[in-house]
Parts: sequence; structure tokens; C-alpha cells
Amino acid sequence: MSVTRFSPDGLQPHTPYHHVAVATGSRHIHVSGQIARRGDGTPVAPGDLSGQVAEALRNTGRALAGADSSFEDVVRLTFYVTDWAPEKIGPFMAGIESVIEELGLPWPLPPASLIGVDHLFEPDVLVELEATAISH
Repeated sequence: MSVTRFSPDGLQPHTPYHHVAVATGSRHIHVSGQIARRGDGTPVAPGDLSGQVAEALRNTGRALAGADSSFEDVVRLTFYVTDWAPEKIGPFMAGIESVIEELGLPWPLPPASLIGVDHLFEPDVLVELEATAISH
């Protein structure tokens, strides 16, 4: 395995992600921001944060597979969410939880950040996801 994830003592406990990932490997894979769109550009889950999180993860999985990789190789996830407010954490996490088994997401997740933004490049896009992976 090229990635080891852990949370050292003294860091915030009970998070849905690990605080640290240590990766060894020669292939660095950077996945551009993925959104809730089908391959033909059709929007998925308009107005539904949970559905858009799930689809952004699916598209990230497709991108990783295209690089002969998977979520097991991911060392970092960065989520950008429009109009973020703490009460959105439920739907956000529901979107992740809905695809854990389907996509083979590690749990807890790799180190992750959730960044609130005013808007993304199109008004219907509620979430965008970037990933970094390392593999052999």
C-alpha cells in the first residue's frame, strides 16, 4: 500500500477523516475539481447538496480509475461548498456516506478540507472536489 493514514494523539478526535497521510510512490495523481455532471455535461442532483457530493465523489472515482488508481491511493481531498453554513454538515456527510461502499471509500476519509465559497463556476454547482493521490 502506498498510503498510510492516521490521526496522532493531541489532534481533534472523532473527525470523519484522518489528520495525516504518509505516501510513498513514484506516481503523483492530481484530479481537477469534479462536480455533479454526467459525462455529457448534464447536471446531476440540482439543488441537492447530498446528491451533488455523491456524484462529485463518483466522478473523482472515475478520474482516479482513469489513472489506474483508486481512493485507496488518495492522500488529500479538498471540498469546496457554496454558501457554507454549519447546518449543511448533515446533508454533506449524507452524500459521502451514501457512496462509501459503492466507491470503496476509506473510512475515516483521507485528510480532507471543506472550504466554503460564495459560488462556483456555474450557479447550479453546489460542490466541487479535488483529490491528490500517490501510487507506485
